[in-house]
Amino acid sequence: MKKFFLLARVFCLISSIVSLSVFAGSSQQFHLDIPTINEDIEVDGEFNEPAWQQAAQVMLKYETSPGENIAAPVTTYAKVYASKTSLYFAFIAHDPSPDKIRVNLRDRDKSWGDDMVGIKLDTFNNARLAYQFFINPYGVQSDSIENELTGQESDAWDGIWYSKGKLTDQGYQVEIQLPLRLFNFDDRNPLQTWGIELIRFYPRNETHRISTHQIDRNVSCQLCQLGTASGLAGATQGKDLQLTPSLVADQSSQRDVAPTQPWSDENNVEVGLDLRWGITPTTLLNATINPDFSQVEADAGQLDVNNTFALFFPEKRAFFLDNKDYFDTQLDLLHTRNIGSPDYGLKLTSKTDDHTFAILAANDTQSQFLVPGNLSSDIAVIDEQSHNVATRYRFDPSKQFSIGGLVTLKQADEYHNYLASADIKYQPTKHDTFTAQYAHSQTAYPDDLFNQFCGRDDCSNDIDVCYIGDCAINERVLRTNKDGEFSGGMFNLSYKHERRNWYASTNYESIGSDFRADLGFIDKVDINKFVAGGGYIWYPENNFFNKIDLGGDWDITHNQNNERLEQETEMYIEFDGGLQSFIGAGIVQRERVGRRHNPSIIDIDDNTSIFNQTLGWFYTSFTPIGSLKLELDSSYGDDIDFANDRPATTTMLNPGIEWKLTESLVLDISHRYQTLDVDDGRLFTANLSDMRLNWQLSLNSFIRLSSVYTRIERDPDLYKYQQPDKLYQDIGNELLYGYKLNPQSVFYLGYSDAFIANDDIDSLTQNEKTYFMKLSYAWLL
Repeated sequence: MKKFFLLARVFCLISSIVSLSVFAGSSQQFHLDIPTINEDIEVDGEFNEPAWQQAAQVMLKYETSPGENIAAPVTTYAKVYASKTSLYFAFIAHDPSPDKIRVNLRDRDKSWGDDMVGIKLDTFNNARLAYQFFINPYGVQSDSIENELTGQESDAWDGIWYSKGKLTDQGYQVEIQLPLRLFNFDDRNPLQTWGIELIRFYPRNETHRISTHQIDRNVSCQLCQLGTASGLAGATQGKDLQLTPSLVADQSSQRDVAPTQPWSDENNVEVGLDLRWGITPTTLLNATINPDFSQVEADAGQLDVNNTFALFFPEKRAFFLDNKDYFDTQLDLLHTRNIGSPDYGLKLTSKTDDHTFAILAANDTQSQFLVPGNLSSDIAVIDEQSHNVATRYRFDPSKQFSIGGLVTLKQADEYHNYLASADIKYQPTKHDTFTAQYAHSQTAYPDDLFNQFCGRDDCSNDIDVCYIGDCAINERVLRTNKDGEFSGGMFNLSYKHERRNWYASTNYESIGSDFRADLGFIDKVDINKFVAGGGYIWYPENNFFNKIDLGGDWDITHNQNNERLEQETEMYIEFDGGLQSFIGAGIVQRERVGRRHNPSIIDIDDNTSIFNQTLGWFYTSFTPIGSLKLELDSSYGDDIDFANDRPATTTMLNPGIEWKLTESLVLDISHRYQTLDVDDGRLFTANLSDMRLNWQLSLNSFIRLSSVYTRIERDPDLYKYQQPDKLYQDIGNELLYGYKLNPQSVFYLGYSDAFIANDDIDSLTQNEKTYFMKLSYAWLL
């Protein structure tokens, strides 16, 4: 810990003495003076109000991709002005062939691939976070937050803003109102200066990205290259108070189908209340009482076969997503899906000058967390209420340097996990980025927690040491059979160097065997991993392919006793080109250990076999016509049969199709086919089909049908230590009607069910069914 803080002090010293170029939005890129006009307008897609005659006007002159800062292929104008409480934008997008405009009625955040215009705003102009708003010609909204700290964009955030679009004889036009209550900004400044970029996506044979200003591919930071917008004199959020009461009702039925038992019915009606209060323009309070934290949209199907680690599912619930980025660090130490069913939640986020603060607190009706290892991981559940707290602080003393801390707490009666972390990010030049993070945890498990993970026939021999009483030992048992409190640490160091035509990176991570991040998603512990890689990029001109990336990396992983777990080398090549295509292919060569021969000891050397693997992969996606997108993910080569600890050969094919049957009816289908062959024959054949049909009745309403079907066929005679079912099937279906006045004012009515079949149930038999309804309305006070 002392070494880490010494390193942080050194970086602080460096950042204070090195003279650097401006790293956030700059008027040298582009500058816009936004007039303040005390006139609010009706957002109807027309520009006939007098205020638009006084608005500032700017032209989107440059194509930044695939062309490199060349003249834009089409003409786009934007007009901008501000009132006391809102920002207004008008886009006029000319098109030489209006009949080729790609536009569809879709649900929010689902219109990517259409023609669209958009706005990127960094309200503190410090290259940390940016709000993004995009609108297609029918006015369909997409919004997200770009986080420079993590290098990710999250479209899970949904703000309440207003837009209208319409097609014209010359192209299309869009009118937008962004209420200032959407934003965190410092209202103490008499005049605001925000980072800004106005963008148009023009998808034809290639997707042309058009901007107000040039983007330098020799600069690794994206938010550093925004222009600036000045204005909003006297800007205020007004009464930034939102109350959202909700009513949720469902009737669910379940039964045990082996053998078939009577249905067990349960009716539930819940009334909840959400509060969103902008205490100041820089401080936001979210609170919820008796919330509905269920998900309306089913998770995408995933195959859990020949896999020793827990599956990851993203967060989709609005309360956790609002200002989620304030909690982000380089490591995934806060994954709120670990808070499954809370009765209440409270979140406060604030940014003032160089300081960012966030705190989250919620209970949970049970305690759910990940039990990690170096060869496997799994989910543990304790049937006790837990209390969950996370708090984050970040200090940005300069535009190149950031330092922060995160603390999480998860606690029940006989269980707790406390974690403290510190992280830094330093960009000494426009090409180089250093990051470092250290975390330490203290944990206590209930004495009998290990019983959840007792294996069956996990031992490859009959020695008594393979059992604790009647419990067959495996890694999860060893990781949870703890006496009293235990603690551990982890750290991560990374360096990236990125230029226009080449890049290089290296990363070192060490995670102690007793480290736990139970409010996060760290699924591996007891490892030391080193990775180094790089690549070269070409930008061909007047060619079908406009970008070619040739790269690779090498990594090696040991446990904390310096016993090797894996060594891997990968080479790949990727192409971007016409038909909005992406093609990638690569080859992986690795040496990797299999399962432990004696699972009662944690050792690797002389307790595992090393398998040599060569695996090839191929991926492509392209849009042959505007209404059809095709993709294929595939791989073939060596694998490990983890159930039986022997070499195997795997084949995986994962085709997908997005077919816009009409401008309001979209069919998404994906299918995953996977086989595993051993010397004596085929161990299993697995198929997973995911079908979703969406009929967008209007901008506000839709009907959605989804179905996820899994079928796994096994040869039980080829299993050494288990006797699995020869055939397993399940299917989950959902029919949903939704009406969204805005992201928080919604009405949902739906039905879902599930069917299962195995060796004891010879055909798919229904075992779950649910009718549900949700009604909520956001009162903007």
